[in-house]
Amino acid sequence: MNWTSLALDRAEGIATLTLTRPERLNAFSLTMGQELLAALDEADADDATRAVIVTGEGRAFCAGMDLDGTGNAFGIDESVDPDGPDGERIRDLGGLVTLRLFRMKTPVIAAINGAAVGVGATMTLPMDARILSETARIGFVFARIGVTLESCASWFLPRVVGMETALDWALSGRIVDAEEAHAEGFARHLVPPGDLMDRAAEMAEQFTRGTAPVSVAANRQLLWRMAGARHPMEAHRAETRTMRDTSVADGREGIAAFLSKRAPKFAAQVSTDMPRGIDWDGEPPYWPDKP
Repeated sequence: MNWTSLALDRAEGIATLTLTRPERLNAFSLTMGQELLAALDEADADDATRAVIVTGEGRAFCAGMDLDGTGNAFGIDESVDPDGPDGERIRDLGGLVTLRLFRMKTPVIAAINGAAVGVGATMTLPMDARILSETARIGFVFARIGVTLESCASWFLPRVVGMETALDWALSGRIVDAEEAHAEGFARHLVPPGDLMDRAAEMAEQFTRGTAPVSVAANRQLLWRMAGARHPMEAHRAETRTMRDTSVADGREGIAAFLSKRAPKFAAQVSTDMPRGIDWDGEPPYWPDKP
């Protein structure tokens, strides 16, 4: 695909997705949103891709929506009645991106090289790890421009940093420096700018070296999906089935390799061998009362 707002490069099992609108501080356009969805689909469908790193070109990660002053700044179709028969057409594009990230079977790491504001911050929440450059700044600035949280942030942000910090950041809309964001648990690591991509690559290797692709994919989805479960019984049901299916496949190879003190040779592929137990690609309908 000929990308216009991002680049997708692969090397040694790691895909690097770079936002490439540095002249606009990588501001999130409608085109960027659609290209992100396509790039995530492409990376997730490739069994050779074991991890994805997302970063920005230039001095910003993503400075939020591209507020160019034309039409609805957030891409909302104002002509559609949200309670009418076509209401399902109104979808927050950032939310579609974060929901796609939520469904990823491939681990995703955010290498936040600079300002990450608005959707530039919320899109990182469903990623599996965030690494901050010391020059990064984070801002959930929606209250300062008169709109609400988007991109499913009201679900993800409290799960990442806790409710009190989420309330502080969302109600004040203030810009948070990298040191505070790291201290509050928003990011796993805080590093000098020159070390950012190396640290992201190291983390990607930790997720991929010596691990079974199907196990990583299933565990990622189990943890995210069970974060919203009503009772641990839901986890018990899902894990019993996934453990059954993996234990008779890669699990046997993993045990044999452990007993013989050799490196395992896992054969199961994410594209064809995901265990039963969860509808890995499914999600509830946008309108619960409609098919």
